Amino acid sequence: MNREWSRGGIGVALLLVAAALAFTLKVSHKMEDFEVYHRAAARALAGEPLYRAEDGHWLFKYLPVFAVVTAPMALVPEQAAKAIWFFASIASLVLLLRTSLALLPQRRKPAWLLVVVTAAVMAKFYAHELELGQSNLFLATAAATALLAVQRGRESLGGMLVTLAAICKPYAVIFYPWLLARRRAASVISAGVAMLAGFLVPMARYGVAPTVTLHLEWWRTVTTSIEPNLLNADNISWLAMYSRWLHPGAAAQWLTLATAIAMLGVMGDVFRRRGMVASPELLEGGLLLTLIPLLSPQGWDYTLLAATPMMMCLVNYEDRLPTALRWGVFAAMAVIALSIYDVMGRTMYAAFMNNSGITLACFVLIAGLAMLRRRGIA
Repeated sequence: MNREWSRGGIGVALLLVAAALAFTLKVSHKMEDFEVYHRAAARALAGEPLYRAEDGHWLFKYLPVFAVVTAPMALVPEQAAKAIWFFASIASLVLLLRTSLALLPQRRKPAWLLVVVTAAVMAKFYAHELELGQSNLFLATAAATALLAVQRGRESLGGMLVTLAAICKPYAVIFYPWLLARRRAASVISAGVAMLAGFLVPMARYGVAPTVTLHLEWWRTVTTSIEPNLLNADNISWLAMYSRWLHPGAAAQWLTLATAIAMLGVMGDVFRRRGMVASPELLEGGLLLTLIPLLSPQGWDYTLLAATPMMMCLVNYEDRLPTALRWGVFAAMAVIALSIYDVMGRTMYAAFMNNSGITLACFVLIAGLAMLRRRGIA
């Protein structure tokens, strides 16, 4: 154990050094998405409208509470705020990997190997997230920590953490039906109370009627900014995949609906078999996190970093899969890990992304998770 902790400490130290160099040399002058958060924080601090058409592509699409709770960032110069956000994201990444490891009911491989392989497969998403200054790492970490909390019987904490994940990014509402299906009153009630608080917090700054208006403007913003992003090659959602294959329209929408129903059916079958395993939270939560960028019409590729718990689950139990599916999972992981512009080259990378290669790889990974549950392994 001491040796493991020593290795972990050395790894974290090296990570911090690398992060400091990366921030100084490459990232500090980027982080375009963080600039959106910083601008929204300044608006919240001043009690100004958050959702403005003149922001163009850089619209703020988060719940009002997100801007309000991050408002103190506006008191810090933008470059300093970027540094704080960047290193908080690094800390969140470390916690996400550690939490995913802790969620494993049984470690079939050394901890260092699980972390290294998982991080290697997901590295391109982590790097893009940090470069943009996004908030998906906070969402994924809050959700993974919620899974660990309920796995350990801390239902109230788990429910609150699910809502914290939804505040970081509304995608996490996908966990609310799961909480209801589990029929644990404490987690359902705490999640509901926390979400109610999230809706009420902006009232302290804006008042009642303006807060209601803010939520309506948020809904209008997220629902009217979908179509311009569907044909973007970095969008890995099912709707984007079918829209690129068939052009946006009714056919793409119907196929997306059919795929969503089929995949939610897979989730239902996984949940139905939860009694076969002692700790079902990792696989179920990992599957939900994987579905987030596929279900969301604005599922950018780097959002798939939320699937970190799923990836670690598959790495841990890969030897328990049928041979053909096992090799399919290996291939899907390799496809994801190596789908990098510098590796594939301009032409091949563009073709790969336009043909939704990552989305197709996700189908294989989901099949791997479903098989592990059917076999009563995880």
